[in-house]
Amino acid sequence: MTSDFWTDRNVFVTGCTGLMGGWLTEALCDAGANVVGLIRDRVPRSRLVQNRLVDRINVVFGEMQDYLLLERALNEYQVDTVFHLAAQTIVGIANDNPLSTFEANIKGTWNLLEACRHSSRVKAVVVASSDKAYGEHEHLPYSEDAPLLGRHPYDVSKACADMLAQTFSNTYQLPVCITRFGNLFGGGDLNFDRLIPGTVRSVIRGEAPVIRSNGKFSRDYIYVEDAVQAYMLLAENMSADSAILGWAFNFSYESPLTALQVVEKILGQMGQTDLQPQILGTARNEIPHQYLSARNAREVLGWRPSFEFDEGLRRTVPWYQDSLGQENSP
Repeated sequence: MTSDFWTDRNVFVTGCTGLMGGWLTEALCDAGANVVGLIRDRVPRSRLVQNRLVDRINVVFGEMQDYLLLERALNEYQVDTVFHLAAQTIVGIANDNPLSTFEANIKGTWNLLEACRHSSRVKAVVVASSDKAYGEHEHLPYSEDAPLLGRHPYDVSKACADMLAQTFSNTYQLPVCITRFGNLFGGGDLNFDRLIPGTVRSVIRGEAPVIRSNGKFSRDYIYVEDAVQAYMLLAENMSADSAILGWAFNFSYESPLTALQVVEKILGQMGQTDLQPQILGTARNEIPHQYLSARNAREVLGWRPSFEFDEGLRRTVPWYQDSLGQENSP
């Protein structure tokens, strides 16, 4: 791709106050894109606000459940490319509040896809699914042709969004591709129920980290800057190669880690190996082992991560030390 691919391109980003959305919005702005961000709630500690990205984009205030608002935004801002990241992303919240999760993750997705279908300008739609959409499988790693077998609220919501994207591609020839990532991490993730942010915060406070599972659950991880590069590369490839439209792509480091291994890496990096993690064994409605094959991303898209888990962690921990240190200072 040419270096000016994103220059003056009109891009719509949903979920721009989240971890992935904030980093992607910043990268798109830096690349010269005209970004339109959908914001439901103001999140003062988000990357979007902290890095004053909100002053660099056009903001549409509203919810994914508002179809007419989405249609208006796409048309009035003459959007060419859509990154759909907005979702309720926490498994525990989905278990406690399935209806609001389904409203955001499923209805929000069909609203956006339908609005894109009625826009004559939208040329690429990238929909964020998840490795959780695969559900529990005996044979791992997941490849993209594995069936989507979500059984619990969050997993089902992502599987439904994934299948909706496939439906709009197959039935209406909407130019859609789907991403299925392993667990994202990086500076700016404010969901402290997640393992990495929660562990780093505990260590900063001098407290024992908490593992909700038995510590043996394994997951793929991917640092957010590698994920940003994957999103942008996918959209660029969609412009150049119509043959991949409708495809789903897995992205991960292909090196699964158990929860206990992740915590031990954080403790080692932060020089607090004397802190012993507290293993609760209370996690429910979670799949014991999930990890991905990223072969298609490597071979079809030419994707190569720039980092690895340990380097991503080295770039992540200081953000929390700075952020939480300021929070606790007089």
